[in-house]
Amino acid sequence: MSQTVRHIVIEPSSHHFQNNELFNEANTLLNRDGTLLPFSRLKQNAAQHGIQLHTADALHSGQLNGQKVEYWSLGILNKYQQYLGNPNVTLAGFVLMEPPLVAPAMYRALPKLTAHFQQVHVHNTVGDGYALAGVDSAKLRKLDWPQPYPAELPRFFDQGDRLNKLVVIAGAHNPRFRKPEYYSSRIEAVAALQAVGAIDLYGRGWGDTFSRHNAWWPYWKNRSTIRAAYRGMCSSKMDVLSRYRFSLCFENMPMQGYITEKIFDCFYAGTVPVYWGAPDIAEHIPEACYIPYSRFRSFSDMWQHVSAMPEARWQAHREAIRLYLSSNAYARHYQAMERMMNVPLAEF
Repeated sequence: MSQTVRHIVIEPSSHHFQNNELFNEANTLLNRDGTLLPFSRLKQNAAQHGIQLHTADALHSGQLNGQKVEYWSLGILNKYQQYLGNPNVTLAGFVLMEPPLVAPAMYRALPKLTAHFQQVHVHNTVGDGYALAGVDSAKLRKLDWPQPYPAELPRFFDQGDRLNKLVVIAGAHNPRFRKPEYYSSRIEAVAALQAVGAIDLYGRGWGDTFSRHNAWWPYWKNRSTIRAAYRGMCSSKMDVLSRYRFSLCFENMPMQGYITEKIFDCFYAGTVPVYWGAPDIAEHIPEACYIPYSRFRSFSDMWQHVSAMPEARWQAHREAIRLYLSSNAYARHYQAMERMMNVPLAEF
């Protein structure tokens, strides 16, 4: 008797990842800095255990008609409803990688999502930053942000000739009056630190004079200093980070468990992050790996501490980063996709 093949389909966050491009690490545009490696590794590891992975367009097009399918969504609300009641499609999981600040509609939909899906993965399961009213909390799971690399990247980590200043890599965004947010704090930090030549800014949109991303007061109040600090876009975050000793690493908002790729990018490149974001960061990543901005009264105080840091102390932060990247705590992020979808774990 032949064994039934297990099929998993993933609804990607954008049409650009359809036709299995989500798993295509050879796509240099979509796979910048290894973004797709957790997904390509998942597909390869699943195949070794007889599990077939597809992007969900394979299901929508009818290619999997008659097959039992486990359906996962990476934050798309308007696709899964067509499979409600379909005996061949199990709504296995929904993943909220964006925070409530960016995607409030997804969090308002949590009661329906937890009613329809077997699991819903969020940054925290206690309702910090969102409402739990009507939500089946038993279906909530803590999201560990999937990471591409099993260790530091020596090409970047070992870069020796670094600027003794901060770098920030972030796009220009407008929170449209939603709060709490750290977009304005990031702008204020760039403005304050540019005044003493302590920071360089990279990312999309900062050089635009008129755009919806820049149409808000914090940008216009500080536009001259922002432009003075702006160094353009970057094709590789690792390459840019490796030129600096420190990085200003602010999440988009404060929320328990909301720890994104920003701090991990710093770790791979051997750049010590000044971190502000998840208030419970120390429960997930050892504090020796980063500098908590919350310790300081001002950006000026933080810069005095950072700029005067002895070489031995800076290297101690980097050694702590190395140790963390070899730990079981970090392995949860490296193996996050396999754990989420109940696929045998990738080797770590």
